[in-house]
Amino acid sequence: MSIITLTTDYGLKDHFVGALKGKILSEYPEASLVDISHDIDPFNTFEASYIIGAAYSSFPKGTVHLIGVDMEFNKENQHIVIQWNNHYFIAADNGILSMLTQKIVPQKIVAINIHDRLPSDATDLDVFVKVACHIAKGGLLNVIGKELKIIKQVTDLQSVIADDGNSIKGYVIYIDHFGNVVTNISKKQFLEVAKGRSYEIVLRTKNIKTILPNYSAIASSEKYPIKNYEGEKLAIFNTAGFLEIAVFRSNPSKLGSANSLLGLNYRDVITIKFV
Repeated sequence: MSIITLTTDYGLKDHFVGALKGKILSEYPEASLVDISHDIDPFNTFEASYIIGAAYSSFPKGTVHLIGVDMEFNKENQHIVIQWNNHYFIAADNGILSMLTQKIVPQKIVAINIHDRLPSDATDLDVFVKVACHIAKGGLLNVIGKELKIIKQVTDLQSVIADDGNSIKGYVIYIDHFGNVVTNISKKQFLEVAKGRSYEIVLRTKNIKTILPNYSAIASSEKYPIKNYEGEKLAIFNTAGFLEIAVFRSNPSKLGSANSLLGLNYRDVITIKFV
């Protein structure tokens, strides 16, 4: 059974997610459908890229990932498929996939060209469904698209290493269910720049001088129970490999979170300074 994952900004109030699944199952009843997220902020390609990047490797090789965010076909957004790390990603060429594959060469990229083979009233979603099912059934990419060498690159909100190598400037790209703030500074990038040096994560409130191995490591003293550390701010590299600023055991609806208590929001700058 082939797996097709779904990542969209459709939400769950409307009929769109159900209709998407219905279209896929009508085309390929044997498909196994898995929801990654339908709560991507509308048209937020950075958030979509982070979510799919954090989730895709949990799936078997050969999985098809349909990304329905800012997917309208127009003069700036063609439809593409990337084969990368033996997974297949279907999306508009709006920067989502260039962010996902930074510094990694995809196995193959094609621009989807089957639009004129579908009924005149076919939607962009119908195109994605047709392509996803074709690939999931074992179909070849050159049947549904023309090979590309490059895709749209995104320069906005990219983490930057200072010319003197003494700082990294990144951005908040995602705020999770717990109100934890995820940046686009990767652990790999941090280690390459740090080279064992001391550092500070610059915040509007008191800076953070240590990146912990996990959340509970904030409880540094054996004298006090873990509960005493609730509400303390901390930094870790999360399971996706990105710097995350959190408040220990935060509850956004009752106690607040890194997002609300530290005043950190989407697109805010986060700087790590090395000494």
